[in-house]
Order: sequence, then structure tokens, then C-alpha cells
Amino acid sequence: MRKEGYKSGFVAIIGRPNVGKSTFLNRVIGQKIAIMSDKPQTTRNKIQGVYTDDDAQIIFIDTPGVHKPKHKLGDFMMKVALNALREVDLILFMVNAEEGFGRGEAFIIERLKEVDTPVFLVINKIDRVHPDELLPLIDRYKDLYPFAEIVPISALEGNNVDRLLEQIKERLPEGPQYYPPDQITDHPEQFIIAELIREKALHLTREEVPHSIAVVVERIERREGSPTVYISAVIVVERDSQKGIIIGKQGRMLKEIGQRARADIEALLGSKVFLELWVKVQKDWRNRLSQLRDFGFREDEY
Repeated sequence: MRKEGYKSGFVAIIGRPNVGKSTFLNRVIGQKIAIMSDKPQTTRNKIQGVYTDDDAQIIFIDTPGVHKPKHKLGDFMMKVALNALREVDLILFMVNAEEGFGRGEAFIIERLKEVDTPVFLVINKIDRVHPDELLPLIDRYKDLYPFAEIVPISALEGNNVDRLLEQIKERLPEGPQYYPPDQITDHPEQFIIAELIREKALHLTREEVPHSIAVVVERIERREGSPTVYISAVIVVERDSQKGIIIGKQGRMLKEIGQRARADIEALLGSKVFLELWVKVQKDWRNRLSQLRDFGFREDEY
């Protein structure tokens, strides 16, 4: 039976790459479900994070950063981002206070003018700028679009995040709990495990390996009588040189990726994990639709 006055709805988070969308989502949900990296274009699929309390359930859709596509994967990511603006109850347009206003923001605002959904402007990373720098930025945005609310936050530090959640709740319609209260995402474990492995590979290889890493989890096995979950996964790269970097000298890099990913996966699953990683070269996979589909990028789902 639904509690009287209970609010629920779907909220899309949109913004240029690296403005802090995943950091915000992970802070609100309280558990890592979206990978974070200081490289742009970390998020590829829309990720639903489910926030539930006594008054409301908010289903967040995190989108790939809006950018000019350079390959078929980029086209796909762009389509996902723009489709997320449709059929949601509210849009959070997140911008980086440090970077000010640019062509990317202007492009997104033009897209926002095509939808009727209320839009909050969320100015993130306010911990990195002087308060005096915020007012001119807010005025600039106010002149360009009739935002329903303008909320400065720091997703990393948590400043104003609770206030933003309260303002989101006020805008949502009354509705049911779409998900059980303990469910934080609609993605299967396999997807999140792959994302956690990819995060570690991106973080540890830094600038050496561009954004040409995909991870395919081939097996998740819980053996009877054993407390350990056995997982095997393949890290896919585009070139032999990248494979060498991921494996590292005497296999050290791959071992480090595995150790760090395993710690996060154990926290996610609440059990011991045995993680086996392999590295495979699939040349130019980001431009091959068949391989994009194999790696989970399915256009018909978006």
C-alpha cells in the first residue's frame, strides 16, 4: 500500500564530460555504482541509481557527457545523452564552476529548449572557486534559460547536496515505489563489476591508454559450500601496445588492476572474491557496431 503523499519519479543528469555527474550519483546513493575518473567520457551507458527514503524514491539516470562524436561509440553515447532528456520528470543540468561557460554548455542549452521538462541548473565543484566568482556565472545562465532552480553544490564534499535532494522531491509527482527500498540500481551485478574493473584500468594507466578500454565479465560463479565468488573478465583494448601497458612489466599492472578492483567488488557483493583477468586486442572495436553490441552498447535499449 502506497504511503499518502509519497513522491517518486525519474531524474536525468546531463552535462559536459567530467563535470562530476558520477561523483554526485555515488554520493547520493551512498555506494559506488558509477565509475569515476578524471578522464572525460568515463560513463558510457545510462546508469540508474535509486535513492529511497521515507518520503520519496528518486530514480537517477546518469548520461554520457554531451560532446562532439568522433566514432560510432561517440555517436551512441551522444544519442543516449539526448534521449535521456525525454520522458523524465526533471532534468539536472550539471556544470563545472571552475570551467565557467563555454560552447559545450551553449550546445546543451539549445537541446534543453526542445523539451518541456523542468530543468535545475546544478553548479558543481563550488569548493574549488571563490564565492565571488559564482554570482556572475549564475547571472550568465539565468539570461540564457528559465531554470526552475539554480543550486550550487560540491558533490565531492557534499555541500548543498541534501538541499538539492529536498528541492528535487518538491518537484516530483506523487507516485509508487518503483524499486524495493534496498535496491540501488537496475543494472545487474555483471555490469557494475565490469565498470569497477574498467575504472581501475583507466585510473592506473592514466594518459598511456586512451578511452579504448572495454571490460567483458565472462563468468560469475558461486560454488556450493564456498564463501568465495569466482569471477573471470576480459579487458579489451584496440592495439597490441595498449595490451602491453595494461599487463605491465612482469604482469605488475594487471595484478594491481585486479587487486584494486577486487576490493571494490568484495564491498559490492559482501563476500570474498577470486578475480581472474585477461587482456585481449580487438582492433578498432569502437567503430564496429557488432563489437559495440557484444560489449553491451545496445542502441535499441536507449
